[in-house]
Amino acid sequence: MASLPKPPMPAPVAWRPLRGADVPYVAALEAQIHAAPWTPGNFRDALAAGYSALVGEREGRVVAYGVLMLGPGEAQLLNLSVVPDARRAGLGRTLLDRFLREAVRLGAEHVFLEVRVGNASAIALYEQAGFERVARRAAYYPPDAAGWREDALVMRRGVGSPEIRGV
Repeated sequence: MASLPKPPMPAPVAWRPLRGADVPYVAALEAQIHAAPWTPGNFRDALAAGYSALVGEREGRVVAYGVLMLGPGEAQLLNLSVVPDARRAGLGRTLLDRFLREAVRLGAEHVFLEVRVGNASAIALYEQAGFERVARRAAYYPPDAAGWREDALVMRRGVGSPEIRGV
């Protein structure tokens, strides 16, 4: 029995810090991906504040990016995004794991995030990574064209104790 040839493996992703020169491109991706996108100013402010910000590049093209804010004893995942044509390949999980390791390295005890209640794939990713739902913020996101405001789930994962540092 003949078998079909396997599709070529995608090129590997190289991870690096987000740079100021990346902001226009990343902000353009953000505008295509999110209903309430960060602005270029939001990304520049995150860089100026010293937040951990990463991009994943494949063949010179940004395919994933994110921003993690560190505070005393905790971290807040502010943005974790994968371009649509690179989804379902583990990039979101890889980037999340990188941020969790960074939070541990910098002494965070917990990592928090907010996610749209309708974003089932992101919620599944976070729950698989050990995040738990801890609150719901009603009408958290800006209104859409019809004036509807989506709720956010607040999720938390402990990362401070040695038995749960497995990231």
